[in-house]
Amino acid sequence: MESIFSFNPNPLVRFLQKPAELFTREDLIKFVEGNHIQHLNFRYVAGDGRLKTLNFIITGHEHLENVLTFGERVDGSSLFPFMETGNSDLYVVPRYRTAFVNPFTEEPSLEILCSFFDHEGNLLELSPEYVLRKAISHFRETTGLNMKMMGELEYYVNSKNEGIFPPTDQKGYHESEPFAKYEGMRKEALRLIASCGGIIKYGHSEVGNFTLGDEAFEQHEIEFLPTDPEFAADQLIIAKWVLRMLAERRKVEISFAPKITVGKAGSGLHFHMLIEKNGTNIVLENGKLSATARSMIAGILDLADALTAFGNTIPTSYLRLVPNQEAPTKICWGERNRSALVRVPLGWNGKQNMAAKANPEIKIAMKSTDSRQTFEFRVPDGSAQIHLIMAGLIVASLHGIQMPGATEMADRLYVEGNIFRNIPSQQLQQLPASCVESAERLQAKREIFEKNGIFPERLIDFTIESLTAFQDRNLSAELAGNPGATRDLVINYIHCQ
Repeated sequence: MESIFSFNPNPLVRFLQKPAELFTREDLIKFVEGNHIQHLNFRYVAGDGRLKTLNFIITGHEHLENVLTFGERVDGSSLFPFMETGNSDLYVVPRYRTAFVNPFTEEPSLEILCSFFDHEGNLLELSPEYVLRKAISHFRETTGLNMKMMGELEYYVNSKNEGIFPPTDQKGYHESEPFAKYEGMRKEALRLIASCGGIIKYGHSEVGNFTLGDEAFEQHEIEFLPTDPEFAADQLIIAKWVLRMLAERRKVEISFAPKITVGKAGSGLHFHMLIEKNGTNIVLENGKLSATARSMIAGILDLADALTAFGNTIPTSYLRLVPNQEAPTKICWGERNRSALVRVPLGWNGKQNMAAKANPEIKIAMKSTDSRQTFEFRVPDGSAQIHLIMAGLIVASLHGIQMPGATEMADRLYVEGNIFRNIPSQQLQQLPASCVESAERLQAKREIFEKNGIFPERLIDFTIESLTAFQDRNLSAELAGNPGATRDLVINYIHCQ
């Protein structure tokens, strides 16, 4: 008899007949031995935001049990630039629920994401993954509420321009094959990410289509479903890895960089959030945005300028955050408003039975689905330190809940219409226009992030120093009228994070 796990795309879930969050050490040993797997890889995200790997050949039951129990030693100073070489030994220890089968290797290989521990066996305070975990725990303990998050991952595929079924410039939104040349690659990515445990909402082609000499650029997006923030971060990391592996195999270039060229659509990494009380989504109350949600939005708006330090981390980030495009520049929010910094997207509240109207010959029952309502932070891009920007958003949300006058602030910063045409610019504060300015905003508000020990002081110091080192305060003016210099800058940061 088939179970609820029989059609799950993750081979471990199907084999073990249990959800990934319940995986144990013994489950993984059972899977490895039952499938004659010899290769095991530890994966972890270092200070540069990229996925790192430690390879093992399994020599027996006891060896596998030891590796899964104790983890292994690594050189922390080579993984985190803010660690001193004199005391840099770290442990990496696997988190069993993250295990998946590598979809790219000929011989089966088990992959597991790991956490970092210091020499005393404590979770590493400076690890971005632990910063996110602390933010989640503190939020839950303080509010009694549960936050879920998910990302929208945008990227460009760059290939030779063959001139066959050429795309229309900047008109690629939801385009289909053969005009969307890499729809097949995107669909393969959906399948593989799901097999690695990702919970995907959908994928589609995005606005950005253009040619540059003999090169063609095509933009796509993969969007996930709201889930536990730690898992939401894990699946974004794995999704980037899967897409890059597919691109390498197809011999095409792929980039999550915020900007490929001036005047064309940039790539963002938007984050959606929802808030639950006793398992019920409370973003809406009586069909309207709740006071809790509005307070959280106010907190995010209050810290939005400093959040760019974690979500927009390279000079080309600020070539994307320019007026008159969908990327935000002003600190405000709105419903269904893609020019706002925080957007409350169109939801399903059950007022209209659209399915019945689309299928007039069929009776279709419909109920309210307020549980799907989210609000979206539209500032970050592919250079984001994923764990840190998510931790920052949780800190900002709690800041809003605890901030006096939060709902009044939300009311004051609510906008309708195009902010670049309909709202006097002096009414709204501007986001930072450079890495240097972002560092200054973080410095001014660092106490909020360091409060309750969420963000370590040394990590904030390093972030500020790294951003300041770009010395890009006047970069946009310096690049004006110089497409060659702009292109060189883009290429330099084409593989951010």
